[in-house]
Amino acid sequence: MQIKAYFFSFFFYGSCLRPPTVIGQFHTLFFGSVRMFFLGVLGFAVYGNEALHFSCDPDKKEINLFCYNQFRPITPQVFWALQLVTVLVPGAVFHLYAACKSIDQESILQRPIYTVFYILSALLRIILEVIAFWLQSHLFGFQVKSLYHCDASLLEKRLGIIRCLVPEHFEKTIFLIAMYTFTAVTIALGAAEVFEILCRRLSFLSG
Repeated sequence: MQIKAYFFSFFFYGSCLRPPTVIGQFHTLFFGSVRMFFLGVLGFAVYGNEALHFSCDPDKKEINLFCYNQFRPITPQVFWALQLVTVLVPGAVFHLYAACKSIDQESILQRPIYTVFYILSALLRIILEVIAFWLQSHLFGFQVKSLYHCDASLLEKRLGIIRCLVPEHFEKTIFLIAMYTFTAVTIALGAAEVFEILCRRLSFLSG
């Protein structure tokens, strides 16, 4: 399901109206190819079998499953797939509006109402990325430790706090840092795109 979401996002970006700015086009390339390939291919390789290799002491299937659900309230793949789809929504709404009004690249900069709509969609995209960054930091932190202490007393009172081994924790830490970097870059590109649009709009008016 996550891979389908990544490729849907990729084809959506590829088939829509090209952004009116150079930074916007680079953002589309960065978001539509590099980030989605990274998530769809490498993300699945790193996190795909995490639940199967997550083991606790005592090593019983029901205990492993209980503690894994406690360790991962939501799996990273699902979270990032939801993030991608959610971030696509503002752009999808604008492109739908552009298709209905037959708006081209030049019209976005020439007509004030189109410029405002485009900037609003870009700002909303930035806000959603910031929210996703904050949620990711609270859900997954910035480092994956090799041991997780699970409170298994809800499953069996005699167990109490038990230790669980997190597989490939170092690889997951690197991947997390990369995801934070991707989000930060897309936020910066979005802000730069808004700045470029405003500058070009002012230049168009003065010219």
